[in-house]
Amino acid sequence: MSSTNKEMPFSRANYRLMLIGLAIILLGFFIMSLDTEEFGFGLLGLTIGPLVTVTGFIIEFWAILRKPSNS
Repeated sequence: MSSTNKEMPFSRANYRLMLIGLAIILLGFFIMSLDTEEFGFGLLGLTIGPLVTVTGFIIEFWAILRKPSNS
């Protein structure tokens, strides 16, 4: 009674988008670590880094929810 369904849950484009999202998340954390203000209260630590990180998470969610094309 074993079903041999060899379809992958995601397409190659989905995995590529996931890797891009992960790289953007890591870039956001790296940007936050570059802040020279005490406790990270500068522009990089409070504004730019978190915005880049959230953008990476949005790309991750989109990559997971995106339907693979049938071509």
